[in-house]
Amino acid sequence: MSSTQRALLHPRSQRLHPWPLRIMHWTNAVAVLMMIASGWRIWNNDPIFPAIEFPVTWTLGGEPALTYRLHGDAGFGNALLWHFAFMWLLVLNGLAYLAYGVVTGRFRRMLWPIRPADLVATIKDALRFKLGHDDVTMYNAVQKVLYVGVMAALVVIVAAGLAIWKPVQLHWLTALFGGFQGARLVHFLAMSAIVAFLVVHVALALLVPRTLLAMVTGGPSVPARRLPASLHTVPGE
Repeated sequence: MSSTQRALLHPRSQRLHPWPLRIMHWTNAVAVLMMIASGWRIWNNDPIFPAIEFPVTWTLGGEPALTYRLHGDAGFGNALLWHFAFMWLLVLNGLAYLAYGVVTGRFRRMLWPIRPADLVATIKDALRFKLGHDDVTMYNAVQKVLYVGVMAALVVIVAAGLAIWKPVQLHWLTALFGGFQGARLVHFLAMSAIVAFLVVHVALALLVPRTLLAMVTGGPSVPARRLPASLHTVPGE
């Protein structure tokens, strides 16, 4: 083996989660949580399904009695301001996150391939409470599906949110969702999917604390690159 091949096969190592990724991850987490909390207050003001109402203490928009006295509503206006502010943070940071994942090849290495047989096997192991996570540098099939799914849900929720925000200016986008109320329904369903992901994501992080710690510290060191790339799955960057 030549020195060039050895250098490519055994390069300098780096953290599983480099610092740009960690910053974008936690920024996304804050933006999503703030948008969910403010979105629930907006929902309570005019719900599609009246039977569903979120506790005020779980929402963002101010103390209802005070905001009603000052602004004539129970926090709806404040919630909109919070929602729009964090919308821009989510969009800009999300675009940076997607670009980073594509340009560095992280998505290809960490989230691909997703094999149906692996997915079925992982689900069976989880149902038998035999789901292990000995190697935090590799994602199992269920994790891959969840991460890809939540990224798709975030894209959909932003698109539906834009259709709700500018239904006339973006009438073509609103039409794709079946009109204004259709966009609201899709926005709500995408939010529900994201909340479900967060519940599972946090539960798994608490069950396997090493994964949470890795997203704070960067995790274990991994090879930066291997040769040939088409035959090896490389964790991290």
